[in-house]
Amino acid sequence: MNRRILIVGCPGSGKSTFARRLAEKTGLPLCHLDAIYWREDRTYLTQDELIERLLPVMEGESWIIDGNYNATMALRVSYCNEVIMLDYPVEVCLEGVRARIGTARPDMPWVETQEDPEFMDFIRAYPGQSRPKVFALMAQHPDKVFTVFRTREEADAYLDRQ
Repeated sequence: MNRRILIVGCPGSGKSTFARRLAEKTGLPLCHLDAIYWREDRTYLTQDELIERLLPVMEGESWIIDGNYNATMALRVSYCNEVIMLDYPVEVCLEGVRARIGTARPDMPWVETQEDPEFMDFIRAYPGQSRPKVFALMAQHPDKVFTVFRTREEADAYLDRQ
């Protein structure tokens, strides 16, 4: 069976790390949305450009795509057969962002050097604004496998079973 897996969740939840570990376990090709969307100068693609780059990935036989980007989430869900959501408490996600400051990441074209207050506010607002949209979208797709992890331990146990 072809596996097409989306990894979603609040920024700082560890989507990219989880996706890398899942790709290592399964051998599935991995695509980080941040790596496609952002340029080194911290500008980003238009939605049309992002979709143009995503379509060849989504049309692939099997894959893992990590990232949120609500503007393309419904399209990505239409191509996938599994969605994994890292649904962790806000404080866990804020700490995840703080822990990666100063660290080079394969999923981002630059290194964060300090906390971004606007980004941290987005994370604080995620449970009330973005999270319900994911659950509403998934309710429209009962044919998709939708797995929600509420702790890192649950996610690690899933990875151990792969």
